[in-house]
Amino acid sequence: MESQDLPECPVCLQPYDGACTIPRVLACGHTVCESCLLNLPKKLPGAIRCPACTVLVKYPPEGPTTLPKNIDLLRLIPGGSENPRKPVNKSKNVSNLPFLPRSWSDEFYSNWKSYLLRDDTVERDQVSLLPVGSFSSGEEDGSLFKAGYLVRVMDCLREMKEEEREDLGLVLRAFTKQNCRICRVLGLWGDLGDGVLYLVSEKQKWGNFLDKDLGCFEKEGVFNFALMGMEMCEAVISLHKEGLIAGCLSFSCFQLDDFGHIYLDLNEVLLTGRGIQDIVANVGFSGNKIGDGEIGMLFKDLLKRDVFISPEVLLKLLEKEGIGVECCSLKYPIRYSSDAWLLSCILLRIVNEDVFRDEWVEYMCHIIVKGSENSEIDCSSVYTSLMEKVSSLLGTKFGAECASLQQILCKCLDLDPENRSLAGDVWKCIRELVIKPQFDKMVKLDGASYDENGGRCMVVGKLCLLSRERTETQEKYELPGKEANGVTDMVNSLTEGRIKWKDLQGHLDCVTGLAVGGGYLFSSSFDKSVKVWSLQDYSHVHTFRGHEHKVMAVVCVDEEQPLCISGDSGGGIFLWSINIPFGQDPLKKWYEEKDWRYSGIHALAVSENGYLYTGSGDKLIKEWSLRDGTLSGTMTGHKSVVSAVAVNNGVLYSGSWDGTVRLWSLSDHSLLTVLGEGMLRSVSTVLSLAADQHTLIATYENGSVKIWRHDVLRKSMQIHNGAIFTVSLDGKWLFTGSWDRTIKAQ
Repeated sequence: MESQDLPECPVCLQPYDGACTIPRVLACGHTVCESCLLNLPKKLPGAIRCPACTVLVKYPPEGPTTLPKNIDLLRLIPGGSENPRKPVNKSKNVSNLPFLPRSWSDEFYSNWKSYLLRDDTVERDQVSLLPVGSFSSGEEDGSLFKAGYLVRVMDCLREMKEEEREDLGLVLRAFTKQNCRICRVLGLWGDLGDGVLYLVSEKQKWGNFLDKDLGCFEKEGVFNFALMGMEMCEAVISLHKEGLIAGCLSFSCFQLDDFGHIYLDLNEVLLTGRGIQDIVANVGFSGNKIGDGEIGMLFKDLLKRDVFISPEVLLKLLEKEGIGVECCSLKYPIRYSSDAWLLSCILLRIVNEDVFRDEWVEYMCHIIVKGSENSEIDCSSVYTSLMEKVSSLLGTKFGAECASLQQILCKCLDLDPENRSLAGDVWKCIRELVIKPQFDKMVKLDGASYDENGGRCMVVGKLCLLSRERTETQEKYELPGKEANGVTDMVNSLTEGRIKWKDLQGHLDCVTGLAVGGGYLFSSSFDKSVKVWSLQDYSHVHTFRGHEHKVMAVVCVDEEQPLCISGDSGGGIFLWSINIPFGQDPLKKWYEEKDWRYSGIHALAVSENGYLYTGSGDKLIKEWSLRDGTLSGTMTGHKSVVSAVAVNNGVLYSGSWDGTVRLWSLSDHSLLTVLGEGMLRSVSTVLSLAADQHTLIATYENGSVKIWRHDVLRKSMQIHNGAIFTVSLDGKWLFTGSWDRTIKAQ
């Protein structure tokens, strides 16, 4: 069984191994790993919900270690527990979020899961690695928010452009199976140390050999040359069978295995392509035109590196960079025969070593720069001169018997790709040097359809552009003052460690409320003060003093005259101006009717029409005019303290210690409906509310959250281990802060 097909936990998606991810069987029959069971929400003291079927099942008080192991499932794992994975040591200071909401769909995960390698299965020196993406390692900034290996890798894939994923998926689908003369692609692996996602492929034991063993081909070496040339052609043909065109090749792309056979390393092909793109980008700049001098320097640079590229591919790369070529209007398309050009160059380079380098550069400059100047005679004369040189050198090396090879290699160097031979034709010609046609009737070369409309060139594809685009993206993230674009970016930034935080210290007792307005952050506290903090550098700016009791709530009004409003446990309501300079005294203050039996203001909310709503210990919701502080109306019905109020879309929502949420009309203060009244068995204090359109979120003292839509309960979740004091709803994202010292986003 392949490692990617191993049974896995339905929660963390990690394969079971009997040591680090131990499968435990629940009463319903489903299996979940031991570590995930420890973190599952406990609806009742002795029960949990199965994450697979959502049935409420018994949970032993001793923990998951007393549940039976799934022995039958462990037998499916190769090696069983004889070679278990080494458990990963987790820092005690790190707050892992195993239930961080996934940003990808189940379909997206199923499309990629079979290509993901485990984080502990790759040895760098034993494989070939190509960087295809990046994510924050989270170590450089001491981030306390860390996502697991799978989350980081899947998020990295999700953030890729569609074209990037298409190219990557094509390579994975085609070459994860063994392919003739192609190093097998093993999958994708994320290095948590350097924060890079790699495409991993096999590395042949003897590595590259072409840069070491040239110059050994004389007349008696024709058979060695033929065998090597045939296997190079077979590798390129295998690439074409999968609809891919290399576009560039170098000596480093070919590897030698234990039996002396040649294999093409796709990772090296893509790395070569990236190197060419970097060289091209340095030749000129967008909007500029280059001449034969720059073209000559470009080809000399490439030939020194034993890197080969066809003219049409080079012109395409220059075009993508916005660099023009003087006096050039060549518009030949990239075809499968573009790779025949590369094969011809490599084979001639092997045979002739450095002899034809100068002639080659001169020829390339002529066909590219002067090929459209109506100077066919000039170009043909240079071409003829080069081919005569090639013919002479081949004849010296191999004698007259290589005449057909000389012809087909020269044909592969034709300026027009349509006139060139294909890799299969080169293979047949080279094979005839070893086995004469009359004795070679049993072998046929089939399978490459050569649909010229379907070939995708690797060097001009997104996988070659990926490295530079990822670097530019990282640089953007590192710019000072860069803000997260939206709530999703903020959540991703938190888990990737890109968002810094700072402790704002100054209060002498519990902080009871936060509000943002006028470019400032306001915090209320049991220490009877409201502090003002700058959102630019988070420095303390001012302190509002005047309350004689604990300040229980604070809100802001961002209008012509921005206000900060605070309420205390003695029933005092204070309005503060937030214009600079800040004043020492409130603009206005008033008090509820005092009654020693009740605990004053517990909650505040402001409507768009200039009214303030208070939830109080006397079980009432009161409406006050911000203009003069007069009481405009009172709403009654709750049976205990009104602990939360919220205003949205013409409706006032109020939550109480009695466990209910009531909806009121702002126009006439009439009661619209009561939510949670029938749930008396599980009564828990409502601590905070958030409303958006027709959706209402209520959080409770027992750590649960209830979600209503159109006044119908849609979902109830136990997400914290303590009272949830604050909640925020932004689009599809829900944020909660709890007594258990955690903030959760889902």
